[in-house]
Amino acid sequence: MSTSNKLFIEDLDTKQKRVIVRVDFNVPLKDGVVESDKRLKESLPTIKYLREHGAKTILMSHLGRPDGKRVPDMSLEPVAKALGALLGAPVKFASDCVGEPAKTAAQSLQPGEVLLLENLRFHPEEEANDAAFAKQLAELSDGIYVNDAFGSAHRAHASTEGITKSVKQAASGYLMKKELDYLGQALGAPARPFVAIIGGSKVSSKIDVIKHLLPRVDHLLLGGGMTYTFLKAQGLEVGKSIVENDRVDFARGLLAEAGGKLILPEDFVVTDKLDFKGRSVGATKIVAKNAIPSDWEAVDIGPASIAQFEKILLSAKTVLWNGPVGVFEIDATAKGTMAVAELLAKATAAGATTVIGGGDSASAVKKAGVSSKVSHVSTGGGASLEYLEGKALPGVEALSSK
Repeated sequence: MSTSNKLFIEDLDTKQKRVIVRVDFNVPLKDGVVESDKRLKESLPTIKYLREHGAKTILMSHLGRPDGKRVPDMSLEPVAKALGALLGAPVKFASDCVGEPAKTAAQSLQPGEVLLLENLRFHPEEEANDAAFAKQLAELSDGIYVNDAFGSAHRAHASTEGITKSVKQAASGYLMKKELDYLGQALGAPARPFVAIIGGSKVSSKIDVIKHLLPRVDHLLLGGGMTYTFLKAQGLEVGKSIVENDRVDFARGLLAEAGGKLILPEDFVVTDKLDFKGRSVGATKIVAKNAIPSDWEAVDIGPASIAQFEKILLSAKTVLWNGPVGVFEIDATAKGTMAVAELLAKATAAGATTVIGGGDSASAVKKAGVSSKVSHVSTGGGASLEYLEGKALPGVEALSSK
């Protein structure tokens, strides 16, 4: 799936028209101030394009999980201020996303002005994809809708899917196009060797991704908590490491089917005590994959595994990373994940296309300080995961065809 056959923002005539845009402004707030403006910055190309082309821009987003109720701490008002500072122009704010406040604010907009509506999820109808609510949102515009919220594209909500039934034109914005171009290129026509690194704690949450990627990649490197289910499938001792016993047979079958494509780490960092909430570990040591003590827990990949991964990653032309390879939230067990992040920066410098699949992987490259040194960091964890599983994204499917 790509946006190539879908209407794009540059295909629209927006002069003096009210254009309603779905953005992803689900940002962290602390004491009424935006803590990270990364998602606001990602939306700037679309907003600036509309301003420069004389549109009256109406932005809408959700923030947090207010469960269909008005929660003052989840108001988007502080976001309007932060966005205004980035744009160097005031961003108007409507105290609701439908009804009189929204209508009045939308109708008084002048070309080049920007309005942000209040949190969509203050209304239960948003997540229920209620047709009447979607129509109210659509009526704020002159029949033109732009979806630039890749992070919400996997949800069929009123502002992502329902609204498209009540507008004349539904197009993708710059961020949506960029996300789908990178992910689509990686899956559809990657430069080879094509390597995927799949981590995270559970096999069950990544089964569909692994199945979808295996036929497409040259190598699939496994890391993180899911690894120990595969080691157990090989008959190895995994001690107190995280294991999904109901997935051991699946892991065994996959290892047989994958041949040499599926690569497990050679060694691990183990600990006699992991306190995740307290962000600490007890004693640690490095052991080979066949030497995990029965009363210890594996929490990261070791130096031999990093060297093993390095060889494969630095010869790759396309790399896709989804999920950390250890407990990267704790410094003592973050070395493997940080090393992978740094290897991807190196691979990028050597000419590879590197795509980071949002969520924890995006947090990891940020923690390693290499976000700007990889090709693309996805803004949507859940959306990129579903895309990598080969699922259709309702927010993309619903856009107008060219």
